[in-house]
Amino acid sequence: MDPGSVVTFCRRREFNDRTCLGFQRRLQVTDNLIQRLGLEAELEGHSGCVNCLEWNEDGTLLASGSDDQQVIVWDPFRHRKLHGIHTGHHGNIFSVKFLPSSNDSTLVSGAADCKIRVHDLVASETTYACSCHGGRVKRLATIPNVPYMFWSAAEDGTVMQFDLRLPHSCATACNNVLINLTNHMGKNTEAKCLAINPFQPEMLAVGANDPYVRLYDRRMITPMTYTPEHNQRSPWDRPNGSSSIELGLDDNLPLGCVQYLVPGHLPLRQLDFKKRYRALASTYLTFSPDGNELLVNLGGEQVYVFNVNRSQRPESLDLQCFAYLSVGICKESSKACGAQHRNGTTLANGMASVTTRVQGSRRLLRGSRLLPPRAEILKQRANVVFEKQQYTLAISLYNKALQLAPDSAILYGNRAAGFMKRCWDGDLYAALRDCHRALRLDPDHLKAHFRLARCLFELQWTKEAADCLKLFKSRFPDHAQSHACEALDRDINAAIYATPEEGMKIGNDNGNRHSPSGVRSSNRKPQISEQEKHWRSAAYDYDYRYCGHCNTTTDIKEANYFGSNGQYIIAGSDDGSFFMWDRSTCNIVRVLRGDESIVNCLQPHRTHCFLATSGIDPVVRLWSPRPQDGRRDDREVTDSEDAAIANQKRMNADPLEVMLMNMGYRIRSVFEGDEDSDGSDRSEVQCRPS
Repeated sequence: MDPGSVVTFCRRREFNDRTCLGFQRRLQVTDNLIQRLGLEAELEGHSGCVNCLEWNEDGTLLASGSDDQQVIVWDPFRHRKLHGIHTGHHGNIFSVKFLPSSNDSTLVSGAADCKIRVHDLVASETTYACSCHGGRVKRLATIPNVPYMFWSAAEDGTVMQFDLRLPHSCATACNNVLINLTNHMGKNTEAKCLAINPFQPEMLAVGANDPYVRLYDRRMITPMTYTPEHNQRSPWDRPNGSSSIELGLDDNLPLGCVQYLVPGHLPLRQLDFKKRYRALASTYLTFSPDGNELLVNLGGEQVYVFNVNRSQRPESLDLQCFAYLSVGICKESSKACGAQHRNGTTLANGMASVTTRVQGSRRLLRGSRLLPPRAEILKQRANVVFEKQQYTLAISLYNKALQLAPDSAILYGNRAAGFMKRCWDGDLYAALRDCHRALRLDPDHLKAHFRLARCLFELQWTKEAADCLKLFKSRFPDHAQSHACEALDRDINAAIYATPEEGMKIGNDNGNRHSPSGVRSSNRKPQISEQEKHWRSAAYDYDYRYCGHCNTTTDIKEANYFGSNGQYIIAGSDDGSFFMWDRSTCNIVRVLRGDESIVNCLQPHRTHCFLATSGIDPVVRLWSPRPQDGRRDDREVTDSEDAAIANQKRMNADPLEVMLMNMGYRIRSVFEGDEDSDGSDRSEVQCRPS
């Protein structure tokens, strides 16, 4: 941030008290403070891995839970231990929460012994204990200003709601089950994490051991009764078979109470991930400071941000959207003429046609206009490093340029080329999204159209790839006979005729896919209900994606917003580092070494540039801006790009190699360059930037 703007904000705050909150939000975490962030102190007191951290409401206390089955309450500013709580748990503690508006005297813990305990810090005793869950309790959640309620998610597939004002007994049956995921997904379902929107407390987000995030409206759900005979306490007692709905058990989820969220490419890739023994599971969820976004750390993949108020459907191929005439108008067809607009008119209506024509012309002008000087310089720099095959750096430069020129079709097309060349997890789908944006801005963007066909083919949407390439040939007949176009046509036809059943549409994620031999393999997969299939088919796509970290080893790895306005995204990694991204550009800002093995927990302070982290080491580390004395921070990872590349290779490594790396061995295939990374199989793709 410009120092002059800081002075302006300080002066404005002196005579206008309304700017105090904006002053605090704007200047709590700045670029300068992020670059100065360093290790302030290590809090010692635990004898095992520290699995959870939690600040109290005003940020004066910090609680930590550990494998040693203890909870410690710290004074983080004086670096001293205030309370050591012997919780009574008989397993690793995975979650701890201060109950809001309780004068910081009441604390809740959940652990691997399947129990939840409420502790009174003043009386130093446990006042409430619940053993309703039949699996490890992974996360707890509270809502502001409610001191008597909390929610829990456990690996028995249930989300429970607790009200301390009501009598509760775990002897026979529990009547506080808010959500039972096993009803629709089978007995092997596990609830991994949950979060409640602080600005819309009725909005409850739940993550499970699959790539989908579920967004529930609590107002529409009545808690149901949980009986042990319908949900066995041991994983070995759970049958691999029909869902509870098919067994005739009750369900308390009415229509319209839930919305699913998932990165658009993952439903197609679940079988590939299973073949490589990579589990997809949400390890942490949190809402943005304004409650408009949901941040998801997806185990086995990347970090994603979903807009909960302005959702978007996954991209594929919409011929109606891309069959433009030269002025950017959709070709008229029977479907288009009957398509309803928001104002109730149809495309056949004269006024609607004029509006569409004007909007198409404006869109075309925006997409093809000259770039601002700074954006043009960034684009030229990105093109240079792209030619040097430094694709990650090129993508980061295109990201910065798009902040200055968000309506540039050329920048979206060039960034798509970078994604296609880099080819990290999710890059092909990100390239497909950029091709769509480029074509919406400039329907005559030849490279974006061809890259879209290539992305569809690489994502195994073979039928859509064939349709897109056919449209490309009719739209650009002069390029229909090019070597790249003919090669892609041959590849698509070979894929269609080689696998006639699966080649037309690969990626059915409902658990009923056929094996290559044609034998149904559902005997090894849990059956899901028809309602679950419908919810998944209507899932919404992500807004932002953050790459560089690795999340495959632990299922408690967190990601969080840093800053009162959520200016930065932070996440732990399996390489012992934690990554910081700029929220708007998605670029890595800084990487710091936070643990000798794995960083799991990152909890930022609400009002200060102050961060608490923990992981496998039995300590809690506190981070704050350090003095500008010219000394180099030994914990800073200087080459963040190399660290990100190594983590992407680590995520795709063999599980045995990952285990050896976690034991300290160095695997050459992961840490050294891949000789086949520039193979000839992609040389036919026209990915040179414009």
